[in-house]
Amino acid sequence: MEYQSGQVVYSKSGHDKGDVLIVLSVEGNYVYLADGKRRRLEKPKRKKKIHVQPTGYVDTALADKLAKHAYILNADIAKAIQRYKEVGGNII
Repeated sequence: MEYQSGQVVYSKSGHDKGDVLIVLSVEGNYVYLADGKRRRLEKPKRKKKIHVQPTGYVDTALADKLAKHAYILNADIAKAIQRYKEVGGNII
């Protein structure tokens, strides 16, 4: 599965194993991730693609903002994760 900005993923390894994160950007074999709380926009987590489990859920509002390089708050990311959990949270 191809990764894209605004996509929800699960961490498969590391100290954040099992955490729900949002893909901010994709560069080669790496994705940059944030959750808006512990891992903030100012310092996104760089992780190899093989260490995250993609879901089929993409928050379109957040993806549009990321594509347009619009102003994004950590609260926007946290809200996107909350919306994902409300829809079921198991879309893989």
